[in-house]
Amino acid sequence: MIRCFGALCVVLMMATPMPALTQSLSDALVAAYRNSNLLDQNRALLRAADEDVAIAVASMRPVVNFVTSLQGQARSGVPEPSISLSFNLNAEVTLIDFGRGKLAKEAAKAQVLATRKALLNVEQQVLMDAVNVFMDVRTATQAVALQQATVRVITRELSAARERFDLGEVTRTDVSLAEARLAAARSQLAASEGDLAAAREGYKLVTGAYPGNLRAAPSLPRTAASLQVAQDIARRTHPSILQAQFEVTAGDLNAERVAAQRHGSVTGSAGIGRSFANDGSDPTSVTGSITYARPIYQGGQLRALSRQAIARRDATRAGLHQTVAQVLQNVALAWANLDVTRARIAASRQQVAASQSAFDGTREEARLGARTTLDVLNAENDLLNARTTLLEAEAGLQTATYNLLASMGLMTVDHLGLGITTYDPEAYYNAVKDAPAISAQGEALDRVLRALGRQQ
Repeated sequence: MIRCFGALCVVLMMATPMPALTQSLSDALVAAYRNSNLLDQNRALLRAADEDVAIAVASMRPVVNFVTSLQGQARSGVPEPSISLSFNLNAEVTLIDFGRGKLAKEAAKAQVLATRKALLNVEQQVLMDAVNVFMDVRTATQAVALQQATVRVITRELSAARERFDLGEVTRTDVSLAEARLAAARSQLAASEGDLAAAREGYKLVTGAYPGNLRAAPSLPRTAASLQVAQDIARRTHPSILQAQFEVTAGDLNAERVAAQRHGSVTGSAGIGRSFANDGSDPTSVTGSITYARPIYQGGQLRALSRQAIARRDATRAGLHQTVAQVLQNVALAWANLDVTRARIAASRQQVAASQSAFDGTREEARLGARTTLDVLNAENDLLNARTTLLEAEAGLQTATYNLLASMGLMTVDHLGLGITTYDPEAYYNAVKDAPAISAQGEALDRVLRALGRQQ
C-alpha cells in the first residue's frame, strides 16, 4: 500500500502545473534591448562615424586663423633692438580639389550606412542572447522541479523498502540500493540548482535584473516556407550583407578620391594684419593669393597610396562575397538544426510515453513480487531522464526558431513587434551632417545629446 501511494505521488507531482508566472519572453527581450551596454557602445561608434561626414564637409570650407606674434631684432650699430607686435587674421580655402572633397563626403556617408547595419547586427545578437538566457532559466527551473520530485519519490521508496525489510519481504541489499539512489538524486538536485543559479546570473547579465517567475514561451514566430525562401530573405535583409555592400561602396569612393590627388588643388588665401613697433610705425597689411599646386615627385608615396586604396577596395569586394556565403550557410545550418530539433521533440515524447508505461508496469510487477526495488528505481530514473530530455528539446525548438530568424536578418525589435521606442540613428546624423559650429544646428545637436543622455 505504501509503494502504491508513493507511485501515485510521483504521477501527481509530475502532472502538477507550474505556478502562475509573471515575466514573458517579450519582457526579457525588451529589458535586454534597453539595458545593453553592447548596444550603447555601438551606438557611440555610429555617432563617431556620423562625425566623419561632418569632418568631410568641414574640409571643404574656409579655414580662418587668428595669429599674433612678437618679434625682436638686434642690429649692429643700433643701440636699441627693434621690437614689433603683430595681429593677423588669415583665411584659406580650397577652390578646386578635382572632386576629392565630395568623394570623401560620399565615402563617409557610405561608411555611416555600413555602421548602422553593424549596429542592427548587434541588436540581433543582444535579442538572441535574451532568448537564450530566458530558455536557460526556464529549462533549469523545470529541471530543478523534476529533480526535487525525484528526491521525494525515492525518499518514499526508501521508506517503503525499510518497512518491507522490517517485515522480511526484502533484503538489506534493496534498502542499500534505495539509499544509494537517493544520494545520487540529491547530488543531481544540487547540480541542477547550480545550473539554475548560473542561468539566473546569465539572465541578469543580459537583461540587467534577475528573473522572477517566467511564463511559458509564446507560440513560435513565423520564419519561412522553405530553405530557399529563407536564404532569399537573408540575401535582401541580413545586416551583415548590407553592411558589406556599403563598405564596398565606401572602398570604391576612397579609391577614386586617392586617385584624384594626382590632379593637385587650387587654393585661395587672404589675410589682414597690423603691426606695432617701438620705432613708432604701425603698418596695416592686406594680402591675397590664388595658388595651384600639383604633385610632381613624392618619392612614390602617391602611387603607393593609390595601390593601397585599390587593394582595400578589392578586399571589401571579396569580403562581401564571403559574407554572403557565410550568411547563406548559417541559414542552412539553422534550418537543419530546426528540423533536427523537431524530430528530437517527437522522439522524446515517444520516449516519455514509453518510459511512463515501463515505470507503471514495473511498479505494478514489483507490487506483485515479480520485480525488485532496483527495477523500480531504474524505471523511475529512465522516466526522469526522458522528461529532462523533452524539456531540453522543447527549449531547443524555441532557440532554434529564433536563431533561424537571426540568420535571416529578422531578429530585430521592429520585426518581432515588441512595441517599444527604438534608437533613432537619423537624429544624431541629421544634427551633425552639415558640421554645425555655433548655430541653430548646434542647439539642435545639444538637444539630441541631452535626449541620448550623453551630454556631460
